[in-house]
Amino acid sequence: MKHALSFCLLMLSGLAGAQTLTDPTQPPPESRLQPANALDVQVSRGPVLQSVLIGSNGRQVAVIDGQTVRKGEKFNGATLVQVSKNQVVLQNGKNKQILTLFPEAADKAAH
Repeated sequence: MKHALSFCLLMLSGLAGAQTLTDPTQPPPESRLQPANALDVQVSRGPVLQSVLIGSNGRQVAVIDGQTVRKGEKFNGATLVQVSKNQVVLQNGKNKQILTLFPEAADKAAH
């Protein structure tokens, strides 16, 4: 009986140890480190243009922050007024905002 109790305790301690295993689907610990340079931090500059669709039948659609917006429809109070293959224009009153499909590439090309 004493051996059976010892065996059960040993098995339970083994189960407790198994719960401390790391999840293999989690990102590596290095990814959670803060960047050494504050300039390395990406700052959100507003809505992000993710996709553009210009159909042969005149249909013009943009995906902005995961939301599908047709030309003439509103996104966050601004109207989608222009759609081209790499950018769209949102207009809210007199204010226009240009969203570029690949802003990082456009920034590098400008420099």
